[in-house]
Amino acid sequence: MPEDTLVPEKTTLKERFLDFYRDFGVARLIIFGFLLFLLASALFLKLPMEQILSSILTRFGMNGILVLAMIPSIQSGAGPNFALPLGITCGIVAATLSIELDMAGFSGLFFSIGVAAILGAITGFFYGILLNRVKGQEMTVGTYFGFSIVSLMCIFWFLAPYKSPEMIWPYGGSGLRVTIAIQDRLGKVLDNFLSFDILGVTIPTGLLLMFALFCLALWVFSRTKTGIALSTVGSNPRFAESSGLNVNRYRIIGSSISHAVGAVGIVVYAQSFGFIQLYMAPLFMAFFAVASILIGGASLKRATVTHAIIGTFLFQSILVVSMPVANVVVADNIADVIRIIISNGIILYALTRKEIGGDVS
Repeated sequence: MPEDTLVPEKTTLKERFLDFYRDFGVARLIIFGFLLFLLASALFLKLPMEQILSSILTRFGMNGILVLAMIPSIQSGAGPNFALPLGITCGIVAATLSIELDMAGFSGLFFSIGVAAILGAITGFFYGILLNRVKGQEMTVGTYFGFSIVSLMCIFWFLAPYKSPEMIWPYGGSGLRVTIAIQDRLGKVLDNFLSFDILGVTIPTGLLLMFALFCLALWVFSRTKTGIALSTVGSNPRFAESSGLNVNRYRIIGSSISHAVGAVGIVVYAQSFGFIQLYMAPLFMAFFAVASILIGGASLKRATVTHAIIGTFLFQSILVVSMPVANVVVADNIADVIRIIISNGIILYALTRKEIGGDVS
């Protein structure tokens, strides 16, 4: 064999760009271009860029863990977890329990996270058993199940035996309030931890570190024996079965982890938002998480931490920038409509692509 055949050919700058173009995908390039257009418009309109960039970082961190919750579900072969409201309600229950027990600060936060993860894992286990009985219809059943859980929890919030005056309706009303303020309890505990400013842009260090911690945990898990088996079951269940893997068992594991992460995610979201929203609030939260990870490059059978990071950043950045730009360009009462059109348009595009997660035009 000639010696020169053993030397790999050097790739040109054009070939490297084409490789990046194929990997990143046309869809994400278009969305990224639209984001750059919005940022340029905001700069041209002399909007407060420091506040916009600070909001982007905050929304990126507060929504990131909810998007990460999609990874175990997709990797196990169950597809995007449209039943995420089940895990979200577990997180909300945990947060309200911390208020009822008069907890605040980091103690209240970590109590909420711990209880949320346990409740999410338990409910995810039973939901995984349900998924094993409806193979092939996971997304349809998940959507219906998520909506049903939210409706069922509306009854729970009305009958919940809480006594804290911060949560119950005043003057003898029944049930819990629709929105519970937690600024003096869990409000921005992570956001303010080690936060600092760079050229007027606030860096929510604790919030980003929490998101990074969960990214690292899921990345490490994906390289463990269980994580590799989970991916094998999702990508090729017949091969996994012939290799001696219990497909149903790993699907349940994926569901349990997904709902546990989702439960923690809503606690992190709420502490940054400053409020806990009950009743119908969790109804459509799964759609934003699903759209984010699909826009990030995930498919119905493969999702990675990188997909979650890219998708969350693109989706949340567009939502943050589009609102102030629309407020200046059009009337205030139309700006919110435009924001809804943009967000729902991204969701619709993510869910109706011919090749989800591929290089599509």
